[in-house]
Amino acid sequence: MTIYILVSVIAYFIGSISFSVILSRKFAGFDVRDKGSKNAGATNVLRTVGKKVAALTLLCDVLKGVIAIVIAIIAGKIWTDVDMEILKYLAGFFAILGHTFPIFFEFRGGKGVATALGVLITLNWKIGLICLIFALIIIAFTRMVSVGSILSAVLYPILTVFMGEASFGAVIISILITLLVIFNHRENLKRIKNGTENKLSFKK
Repeated sequence: MTIYILVSVIAYFIGSISFSVILSRKFAGFDVRDKGSKNAGATNVLRTVGKKVAALTLLCDVLKGVIAIVIAIIAGKIWTDVDMEILKYLAGFFAILGHTFPIFFEFRGGKGVATALGVLITLNWKIGLICLIFALIIIAFTRMVSVGSILSAVLYPILTVFMGEASFGAVIISILITLLVIFNHRENLKRIKNGTENKLSFKK
């Protein structure tokens, strides 16, 4: 039980490193959470700081998910009497949780989509790739990142059941990841309902 807690805590701390805040302060001189949508994520960095910093933010946030899973894999090889699958899924969930509620940044984080992508690709690259392509298609049609993120999050546990050959515990955690991502988009859902959700402009 100790190793599950240890890996979860480490993953949470990794997720709590808010690169959008760090990079916006460094390159633009302000906290991205004070601008635009007030969200600590790559999309808001794109709108308020620029493409290069947004791309770097996105990469770093994805890597948080990857690193959390890699640490879980290493720990599982050292402590061989653990369920490796559950250990990895727990690491993924807590990395996303840390991104959402970062202990180092007043618990005001992002929506966890980029970190979730890193988690998904590392857990099962086929599922991760399908979710990414699905999200990009939805975003291309709707021009709303939130819609693509929410729908791909819903698709994730479905694919986990039919493609991942995951255990019951892993499926439950995948559902928790989906619920967390949807919860983080609750304000977006309100704006979508009201027809006021922000849209990307592909002409810029």
